Amino acid sequence: MAADLPDYTPPKVWKWDKENGGRFANINRPVAGPTKDVELPVGKHPLQLYSMATPNGVKVTVMLEELLALGHKGAEYDAYLINISEGDQFGSGFVGINPNSKIPALMDHSTDKPTRLFESGSILLYLAEKFGALLPTDHHKRTEALNWLFWQMGSAPYLGGGFGHFYAYAPVKIEYCIDRFAMEVKRQLDVLDRHLADNEYMAGDEYSIADIAIWPWYGALVQNLVYEAAEFLDTASYKHMNRWTDMIGERPAVQRGKMVNRAWGDLEGQLRERHDASDFELRTQDKLEPEGEAAE
Repeated sequence: MAADLPDYTPPKVWKWDKENGGRFANINRPVAGPTKDVELPVGKHPLQLYSMATPNGVKVTVMLEELLALGHKGAEYDAYLINISEGDQFGSGFVGINPNSKIPALMDHSTDKPTRLFESGSILLYLAEKFGALLPTDHHKRTEALNWLFWQMGSAPYLGGGFGHFYAYAPVKIEYCIDRFAMEVKRQLDVLDRHLADNEYMAGDEYSIADIAIWPWYGALVQNLVYEAAEFLDTASYKHMNRWTDMIGERPAVQRGKMVNRAWGDLEGQLRERHDASDFELRTQDKLEPEGEAAE
């Protein structure tokens, strides 16, 4: 209970004079910019992805694999692991692409001047428009897909930075914080469940970037793959969400995409770097070592 916590009066001016504790405290800081000079590798394909298989990273690798499955050869890409637990996102090369130091980051070298892309929602929209795929052309369906894309971008921080942090990562369990964010996450799940009761996909009857954006976060939550909170949130009760989650998860491109830049868990599910479609078949256990899981 809040009454059991020590009294705290915020100072007039907050200063960062100690780590806040909890998981990832060693990489949290109140300033931007690079902390080290690190040049990023560049592979053979026009699209160069620097990422990690957290939910935000999985959005982009699933998108690229879906584009390739549709026959868009220009969507071939090299994917390099950015280990956020080790602070790779603060290297100068990465910060040059994303000044916000968050994965994923993408460079498109097919344009006259290389195009930098950051923020997963921006990357999904850019790729959909570049290849003319996975975004409905019908006015109403397109608008609906974009509604849900931006809903996800605005809602996921409550799931990850709010609920996930206080439920799974904070150094102390604070009932008020967990209750506050659990309530909001369950409200979001209800929003999705009610919508999916009347729609096969997020934009209606057409699979789109809206599904690709939402599935890695909320599908993983329903399947107990993030925060180990499925029982706590009673995610099994959201029947339509579970139907949609299972359906998306069966897509071969989704199954491939969630492996890319993954550096933890079952070794058979990891592909730390990806340079060609054959990498999925060539990956071997002796070059893989599990690491701690993160959710960004």
